[in-house]
Amino acid sequence: MNLIKKITCIAVGGILTGTAMAAACYYSSARVNRDKYPVFGVDVSNYQGLIDWHQLEAQDVSFAFIKATEGSGHVDESARRNLENAAETDIKLSAYHFFSFDSPGETQAANFISVVEKDDIDIPPVVDIEYYADKKSNKPSKSEAEAILRPLLEDLEEYYGEKPIIYTTLPVYCRYVKEGFSDYPLWIRSVNMEPDLLDWKFWQYCDSGRLDGYVGDEECIDFNVYNGSFEEFIEEYGGKNETI
Repeated sequence: MNLIKKITCIAVGGILTGTAMAAACYYSSARVNRDKYPVFGVDVSNYQGLIDWHQLEAQDVSFAFIKATEGSGHVDESARRNLENAAETDIKLSAYHFFSFDSPGETQAANFISVVEKDDIDIPPVVDIEYYADKKSNKPSKSEAEAILRPLLEDLEEYYGEKPIIYTTLPVYCRYVKEGFSDYPLWIRSVNMEPDLLDWKFWQYCDSGRLDGYVGDEECIDFNVYNGSFEEFIEEYGGKNETI
């Protein structure tokens, strides 16, 4: 093999290797250091169907985010059942609201409050803000989003007595959350790599997890970790249960 061919092969090989590594990173789940992040949890909705919460608890689930509402009128069909059944375990609970760019923040907050009582949750309520429908290609402006999101967060904070958590993706975080709402606790979705450059409270690292204990339309369940030790978790979210 002459020198030019050899250099060409090395270059092409490097490009292919780099492409393969990039593809593997993109399509694989993030690796989680469970010694560093030992507190494990899930998030669920009606898609997980009927859930055996004691069975989830037996699989080291320490916390759960339960879908409650969307926008100003939708209520998740399993919200009350999940909140009530999960309360029979030592799993620490929160509930989340799927944010709508299309209705007022005040009515969205009222929808959530009508479903989730203060005593239902140990962890602050969550506002899930992400793109849906055509919003990714037709992005609302920052000012439009803030005009809805701010009163929603403020009304929830006033009712529950603590700042809500914001769940979001990296693109939405950069566009809507980073500048105007950085003082709110962050639950970040990052299924490809650890979001170690962000100040996060919870990290959703996998959207294709499998556990025993639920039968629904969705076979998978989302996996999350808390940014801290068990002791820090209990100190922060001890709530109605004193131990895990």
